[in-house]
Amino acid sequence: MAFTLSSSAFNPGEPIPRQHTCEGDDQSPPLRWSGVPAGTKSFALIVDDPDAPAGTWVHWVLYDIPGNTSELTAGIPPEESLPGGAKQGLNDFRKVGYGGPCPPPGKPHRYFFKLYALDSPTPLKPRMTKARVLRAIEGHIVGRAELMGTYKRSRD
Repeated sequence: MAFTLSSSAFNPGEPIPRQHTCEGDDQSPPLRWSGVPAGTKSFALIVDDPDAPAGTWVHWVLYDIPGNTSELTAGIPPEESLPGGAKQGLNDFRKVGYGGPCPPPGKPHRYFFKLYALDSPTPLKPRMTKARVLRAIEGHIVGRAELMGTYKRSRD
């Protein structure tokens, strides 16, 4: 079975609902995964927008998600450490936790939710950046699943 990532809030390639953006409640969408690779001990999630004017913009860094987890509910609180041991890093809004799509007016942007299955937890503390997490998980990735949604600002 393939390692897949999905959301009950939007289908792959479709618009992310407003409640999960800066124009709504800015709450993280619900996510679910299946087909977890054998040997998975933890997960890391990175959400970013490669269409941002200044280059790829990071919206969420979440790591040390326990290996027996198969979903995240909507509205994960912006706390450094979560129940179960997961840790949240800094997004490019310079905040801990999820920062929803908030593109400038114009064309829709793509938002990539990348879930990494890892053979061990990281040695990292909370508040790490995407770059630090990616360095820490290098050599420990046993699988990767991805979900892409889009968002266009409603007000131009």
